[in-house]
Amino acid sequence: MPILLSQQPKEKKMPVIPLRDGVVFPGTEAVLTFGRARSLAAIEAAFAKDKLIVITMQKSPVVADPLASDLHTIGTVCQIDRMLKADGEINALVKGLYRVKIKLFDEGTSYLSAQVSEYPDDTTNITEEITALSNHIINQLRYAVNLGKSVDFLAFMNIMSKNDPGSLANQVAAVLEIKATERQEVLETINVNKRLELVSSYITKETKVLELEKKIASKTQEQFNKSIRDTVLRERIKTIEKELGEDSEENREVRELLDKIRKAKMPEDVDKKAKKELKKLSQMSSYNPEASYVRSYLDWLVEVPWSVESPNNVDMQEAEKILNEDHFGLKKIKERILEYLAVMKLKNEKIKNTQNNAKDAPKKTVNAPTILCFVGPPGVGKTSIGKSIAKALGRKFIKISLGGLRDEAEIRGHRRTYVGALPGRIIQGIKQAGTKNPVFMLDEIDKVGSDFRGDPSAALLEALDPEQNFAFSDHYLDVPFDLSGVMFITTCNILDTIPPALRDRLEIIHFAGYTEDEKFAIAKNYLIDKQIEMHGLSDINIKIDDNALKLIIRRYTREAGVRTLEREIARVCRKIARNIATKKQEKVTVKVSDISTYLGPYKFSSYLAEKKDEIGMSTGLAWTEAGGEILFIEVALMPGRGNLTLTGQLGNVMKESCQAALSYVRSRAGAFGLSDRFYQKLDIHVHVPEGAVPKDGPSAGIAITTALVSALTKIPVRKDVGMTGEVTLRGRALEIGGIKEKVIAAHRAGIKKIILPKENKKDLEEIPDYITKDLKFVFVDHMDQVLNEAMVKIPKLIIPKPVHIPLIKESIN
Repeated sequence: MPILLSQQPKEKKMPVIPLRDGVVFPGTEAVLTFGRARSLAAIEAAFAKDKLIVITMQKSPVVADPLASDLHTIGTVCQIDRMLKADGEINALVKGLYRVKIKLFDEGTSYLSAQVSEYPDDTTNITEEITALSNHIINQLRYAVNLGKSVDFLAFMNIMSKNDPGSLANQVAAVLEIKATERQEVLETINVNKRLELVSSYITKETKVLELEKKIASKTQEQFNKSIRDTVLRERIKTIEKELGEDSEENREVRELLDKIRKAKMPEDVDKKAKKELKKLSQMSSYNPEASYVRSYLDWLVEVPWSVESPNNVDMQEAEKILNEDHFGLKKIKERILEYLAVMKLKNEKIKNTQNNAKDAPKKTVNAPTILCFVGPPGVGKTSIGKSIAKALGRKFIKISLGGLRDEAEIRGHRRTYVGALPGRIIQGIKQAGTKNPVFMLDEIDKVGSDFRGDPSAALLEALDPEQNFAFSDHYLDVPFDLSGVMFITTCNILDTIPPALRDRLEIIHFAGYTEDEKFAIAKNYLIDKQIEMHGLSDINIKIDDNALKLIIRRYTREAGVRTLEREIARVCRKIARNIATKKQEKVTVKVSDISTYLGPYKFSSYLAEKKDEIGMSTGLAWTEAGGEILFIEVALMPGRGNLTLTGQLGNVMKESCQAALSYVRSRAGAFGLSDRFYQKLDIHVHVPEGAVPKDGPSAGIAITTALVSALTKIPVRKDVGMTGEVTLRGRALEIGGIKEKVIAAHRAGIKKIILPKENKKDLEEIPDYITKDLKFVFVDHMDQVLNEAMVKIPKLIIPKPVHIPLIKESIN
């Protein structure tokens, strides 16, 4: 209801709140949020007094703290109906009462206030034109709502209730999508006739926009309907072309795929699946997104070699010749591979005889007898011997690396429902080979991981099991593929990380590290010629002296394989290439004196060059992924309270060996001439040098015990004695592994005597004779024997007399 002039004072001082970009019209309601400090103070003051405030709009919305000059002088007196405080802000429901003109601002208080006077509508010329404008505005608003304009229901019903022209203009302007400046212009227009004309122009403009939006939506719907219509017409055209016998590009593609399916000679169930998918493709529109997925699937099906296989003619003499030409040494490994090939040859001949006797018999594939797993340190020829096997068999060679693989789909493939789905690496490798029976090497099988995407090693179980891989299921192909003719070879550095179920399917063949003489022969016969060819020096007469080559092996490399050796030879070749490019030479001979010029100072020195017999220090033998190493055990004694300190990055097993050694010494304290309570006044520190390298395992047990006894008895340990073996609490020396690698490392380091457990005597058969001739082996079964052999002088062992306990027989009632 409009407030009469007689009810309002002529002038009144009221709180003023500026809005950034909004206008509240008389006769309308709005929910406003206030956050500025002066606005909060103003609304608090008004709410405490008469709940009346003046709301006016800023001239520029970017001004954060507006002054009087930044505000419009025409505003609206509003009544605060409700107020809610939340998080430093006030949400208020305000109702516009009447328009006022601001005459004098007061900025002196905590909030803005001003003297205002009412600014009423000019209704002196109410004519029939105003009535017509009012009706036009109402009709236009009703039409806009029909076009989709969103208007609050109560506000819409209030507008439709035929208010006076001035209030109608205010209420319609409040629901229109117009700029803030245009709203302020409507508020400041006191002539009702002009205000109605202004609102009429705005609502007409908005109605035109709504008509355009509806027209665009209608066109989009028409285009969608047209697309469906075109699809239906294309299908009809296909039907008509089929009836008339006319050809199309899609029909040609279907026929080509059908020819490829026939030529692929797939198994019966796969052939049915392929033809079913082809029929589905022929019935699809070329614009159907699924058509490309089906086409890709059929391309994979026809390109996989279902019936193509390499001949299985194994020539044993030729195979042995190839293995010997490509690899030096590895005698037992070559023998095992030749046995493997011999089994395949006999099975192949048996199958051929069966097929010749029965011509209608189905063709069979020669299955691999077992799955080989080559285990050994890096650089010893595991991968290259796989290539030699493929060469000897006359088959294609495929290698995939499994290192770091964590997604099961990499092995089994992705489901076809995924975008960008592909078969697994096994099927991809078979397709790349072009035959169904290649030599397939799975490299680094010990480095396969698992996470939320599955366990790839579990997916390998089916592929590597000769009893079930004749029907290997790839998720993408979704049909069984026969892998029984594939010769799988796996490689790894260690067996510990391979799951037991997978390891059970593999026949393990161990590759030991090369001896110095083997490295010399490999470098002389293979590596030097290879690097000369790679560095463009084949036209130059280059010779590396034998002694120079041995110096490179001894002082610039320390590894189980020959990769570092090959790199050092490559460095020499690069230096020679640079010298030849600078000054022309036709002949180069590398001598011992030239090595430091090419490769710099020695990288490794002899372990025993400056070593002497030491108290509390023994030499152990260790096995690593890169071959054997010698390990120094140091023991230091300090005044203390019996604490045992272990350093050098020792693993749990090695720490337990140290504790077992100490317990053994304490239990035999009297025999070593020590007091029973010697440990109570000493702190013992056991350290294994190269502290940055993790170490673990039980094989250092007797070396730790020897160093501990030496430190306590003050008797030095011989410098040329190396030892390995596990120790028990009673002093027994138990069998350990990695003997060949450890003995080779000891020989390389200059050790003269090696102490081994008796059970390891059988392992010396694998070690070359020229190494065993240079070493003296002592086989023991107790620590007393170890101490007698390892220490400079024999410690006087005081063996306590046995205590005889009489047997008391009890009668049983």
